[in-house]
Amino acid sequence: MTRRSVVLGTGSALPARAVSNDELAERVDTSDEWIRGRTGIRTRYIAGEGETTSTLATEAARKALEAAGVEAGSIDLIILATATPDQTFPASATKVQAELGIKDCVAFDVAAVCSGFLYALTVADSMIRSGAASRALVIGAETFSRILDWEDRGTCVLFGDGAGAMVLNAEESADGGRGILASKLHADGRYNDLLYVDGGPSSTGTVGKLRMKGQEVFRHAVVNLAAVLKEVLDIAGMTVEDIDWVVPHQANARILEGTARKLGLAREKVIITVDQHANTSAASVPLAFDLAVRDGRIKVGDVVIMEAMGGGFTWGACLLRF
Repeated sequence: MTRRSVVLGTGSALPARAVSNDELAERVDTSDEWIRGRTGIRTRYIAGEGETTSTLATEAARKALEAAGVEAGSIDLIILATATPDQTFPASATKVQAELGIKDCVAFDVAAVCSGFLYALTVADSMIRSGAASRALVIGAETFSRILDWEDRGTCVLFGDGAGAMVLNAEESADGGRGILASKLHADGRYNDLLYVDGGPSSTGTVGKLRMKGQEVFRHAVVNLAAVLKEVLDIAGMTVEDIDWVVPHQANARILEGTARKLGLAREKVIITVDQHANTSAASVPLAFDLAVRDGRIKVGDVVIMEAMGGGFTWGACLLRF
């Protein structure tokens, strides 16, 4: 028997306001045809007044706890992946902790941009396996709309806001049982200038805006994501044929399709929500995962692989039996 991190429940949250491509075209020099043709995106959700990273994270967390059938007070670890925290400090995870009424647990943020949720999930899994935690709440939440340059049509049309969460529980599992089976993370800081925010408290004293060289990011993404998926399968002793579902970071429909082709994966096995939510950075993987659980595609016992790449570059993958 092996101590594993088993997913007990998932949840997600979106801002109240959905913004279509046509509505966006009223304020930006773009069109629905241009956006859909290059990205597959049809709409995104934009946070309004009173909607923050921590409020979205808290809503997603509550839904995950409800789905798991456990009380918030049983959580002893909260990790929130985000590149858009409410404040420079303290960690937005502590705000979620307070809102959930949890008086004492480990709570901190992880910053790895679009790969953030996989970084957070891997850290939580490591702590559970080591015995440092028994029940964890892992969240990806973003309000990327707050760091977009709305004059830059090459980037502002790509992103949206949202949150997704998972409750992980320590369980003794036999080979072939449920739980996280393998994960692998990477980073290469040489590519900082391809996807970054041009501000920060240490460098400029400002929040800054997102900047991206899209074609270069696309080229690296397809290669890196295909490679890390193979790495994780090798660690677990599995093959592409063993996978029931792939839940990728929802950056761009062309990246999703390119990665699937490179691996020889059937498109029908890939969960795609980028058309509905756009790129929600650290929220995209758990948001897509929750949607697929709730609509009945992902079922208990299914083998699911998640992958993402983001600024840094950071990238990674996680394999689990749901």
